[in-house]
Amino acid sequence: MASEATGVAGLAERYAAALFELADERKALDAVASDLTGLRRLIDDSADLRRMIRSPVLQRDEQARAIGVVGERAGLDLLTRNFLGLLARNRRLFALPEMIHRFLRILAERRGEVTAQVIAARELSAAQRQAVDERLRQAVGRKVAVDFRVDPNLLGGLVIKVGSRMVDASLKSKLARLALAMKGAG
Repeated sequence: MASEATGVAGLAERYAAALFELADERKALDAVASDLTGLRRLIDDSADLRRMIRSPVLQRDEQARAIGVVGERAGLDLLTRNFLGLLARNRRLFALPEMIHRFLRILAERRGEVTAQVIAARELSAAQRQAVDERLRQAVGRKVAVDFRVDPNLLGGLVIKVGSRMVDASLKSKLARLALAMKGAG
C-alpha cells in the first residue's frame, strides 16, 4: 500500500511540475491555478465526477470525452483542458486531485507563500475567509495561500493545517474528547 501511495505522489509531482512549466512559459499560471481550484471544488462536490476519474472500467476515449465536457462546461482555459485530455489518454485521471494539490503547492512556493488548509463545517463567508486569512498571515509571519474546504461531518468549528502543524477546533473533535473524558470518569 505504501508503494502505491508513493507511486501516485511521484506521478502527481511529475505531471504537476510539467503543467506548471507549460503554464509559466505561456504566462497562464493564474488562469491554470484558478481552473484547478475550481476543478478541485467540482471533484469534492460531485461523487459522479470522483467515480468517473477513478473508474478503471471506463475506456480512455470515454474518460477523455467526459472530462472534456466537464472542462468545457466549467469554462476552463485551453491549456487546462488539453492537460485533462492528456491525463485521460494516459489513464492518469485517478491522480488528478493529488496533481492539483501539488501544482498549487509549487505555485505557492514560487510566490514565497506558505500553504494552509482550512476545513470548515459549512461554507465560510467572504468576511470570514478574509479574517481567517489575516489571522494565519499574522501567525505565520508571511503571505499564506489558503485552501478552504467544507466537511459537514465536523458539525462546527474549523480544522487548520499549516505544514505539519494542525489545529483541530472542530465540534466533532471536542465532542469526541468529551466522550473520552466521560468514559474515564465513569
